[in-house]
Amino acid sequence: MKSPSKSFLLVSTALLVPGGCSLFDGSRNESLAYVERPVELLYNNASDSLEKRRYDDAVLLFDEVERQHPYSEWASRANLMSAFANYQTNNYDDAITAARRYISLHPGNDETVYAYYLIAICYFEQIVDVGRDQKTSEDALAAFDDVVRRYPETEYAADARLKMDMIRDQLAGKEMEIGRWYLRRNQHLAAINRFKRVIDEFETTSHTPEALYRLTESYLSIGLQSEAMKSASVLGYNYGGTDWYADAYELMSDEGQSMSVKPASRKRFLGLF
Repeated sequence: MKSPSKSFLLVSTALLVPGGCSLFDGSRNESLAYVERPVELLYNNASDSLEKRRYDDAVLLFDEVERQHPYSEWASRANLMSAFANYQTNNYDDAITAARRYISLHPGNDETVYAYYLIAICYFEQIVDVGRDQKTSEDALAAFDDVVRRYPETEYAADARLKMDMIRDQLAGKEMEIGRWYLRRNQHLAAINRFKRVIDEFETTSHTPEALYRLTESYLSIGLQSEAMKSASVLGYNYGGTDWYADAYELMSDEGQSMSVKPASRKRFLGLF
């Protein structure tokens, strides 16, 4: 699941110092032999490589700043910029490692919010479709939650909230997929547990109406009409205008149960829906 644009990752211009001659002499990604150089020269060349989108070179040079000048103010900047450069090349694990190192060394710096956000984005961009394991989605949700809890008034938190809604919808979709799988195999109790989790933990997602319908369907299949009625009633009260409620209404009517909320008439437009 890619973010809309990597350009949102706002790196303070104070971290970038333009200029400087190249230490690579046109050859990218070669090993950087240890030759002590002034910190400003190393950092400037790393920044120049970053601006030219030579991200692998930038990572080597920013790391060299830390290696040669670990106690300078440039080292902390280089740590964060190395994380950003790794992110730009989709080296997510290295980016996360660098960002976490920055947080552990500089927990109170103004740029620390960016390190937290960068970790979350790295997880977010590795989210896969609902047919696969969603551990990365859970990691992304937890990382964005860190941003919101620690820095609630920042633009990073505002974007994190939007992405958290997307991730919750993803996780709810996974639960629905598993629940439907159980339902097709007549494993109704297992299916019910999955659909209930969608309602309990992801109630604001787009999957809630279907989850309530599937609960109604599952309860009827095992003879629990009172529980089916509760699910259908909640569905009618909150989503009475949906096809899911119309289907639930028909199910309950077939069972001789009368629902207090009438479903909205289904509108079909030829060629559109």
